[in-house]
Amino acid sequence: MQGLFAVYRKELADHFSSYRFVILFALIAMVAFITSYMAGVNLKENLEGVAKPKFVFLMMFNTTGALFSLVQFVAFFGPLIGLVLGFDAINRERANGTLIKIVSQPIYRDAVINGKFLAGATTISIILVSIVLVISGFGLLLLGVVPGVEEIWRLIIYIIISIFYISFWLGLSLLFSIFFRNVATSALASVALWIFLSFFVSLGASVLADSIAPVDTKGGTRETHMDMTIKNAQIRERVSLLSPMTLYSSASGTIIDPMRKTTSALVLMGPMEELSASRFQNPLPLGQSILVIYPHLVALIAISLICFVISYIVFMLQEVRT
Repeated sequence: MQGLFAVYRKELADHFSSYRFVILFALIAMVAFITSYMAGVNLKENLEGVAKPKFVFLMMFNTTGALFSLVQFVAFFGPLIGLVLGFDAINRERANGTLIKIVSQPIYRDAVINGKFLAGATTISIILVSIVLVISGFGLLLLGVVPGVEEIWRLIIYIIISIFYISFWLGLSLLFSIFFRNVATSALASVALWIFLSFFVSLGASVLADSIAPVDTKGGTRETHMDMTIKNAQIRERVSLLSPMTLYSSASGTIIDPMRKTTSALVLMGPMEELSASRFQNPLPLGQSILVIYPHLVALIAISLICFVISYIVFMLQEVRT
């Protein structure tokens, strides 16, 4: 794959030297730091004079600050990083006439698309690792608690999940930059699909669940009302899984919070299960948490790779000179 490293190095340099990247990174980092700082201050006040929980360090990442926790913040606004890095990756080269010059060099065409995607994924990784390390420093200063080995592994897995989640949006914006020759059109299409998949899918899931299994509190027996409520919740949850944000939120929330035993919002328990749950409130081991999020993790990796493969095929079949 001749020329891959040259394209990768050039794209990486462009990302770190562009004003839009600096502005976006500064904005996201500032909000993440403020949110985590406020969460750390609240944790310090609430835990003062009481025995600290076992995984108190991880609470820095899933405790709500002013408006949301770090996990929720990345779920909502992390896709913007991927969209900004890829929405003009190809059509900008076409508009400037540099794409023909690049492929006329001893550089294979697939090295162009591969180098751009790898450079974007590397930039995403550096951003996430930097934010997590700085917030971990906040945790050490504010809480005075050193993270354990399992907490470090959970943070590493959380970073990996976040990289694949944002890389999906990078591949999606890269695909739109190949489809649309106008930069503004590809940016608008990327943002529109982000809004639809992140916000309107959950709204549509609620509408669909209410139309298929309406919950009527006025009539019917208690058993019928419970069955319809359970069916309504199941339909809403299954349809919501079509949103990458739901997949990411469930997986990251479970891996960061060891007390969370399932990714499902609806848990059916009988009398014996309720007794067992009330008596045994131990955190879930790391291996069990990985098994719980395994389907969501595989789904995130799959949609990220599928989106990039489609971009790769479309770019390889397009005529460069047009």
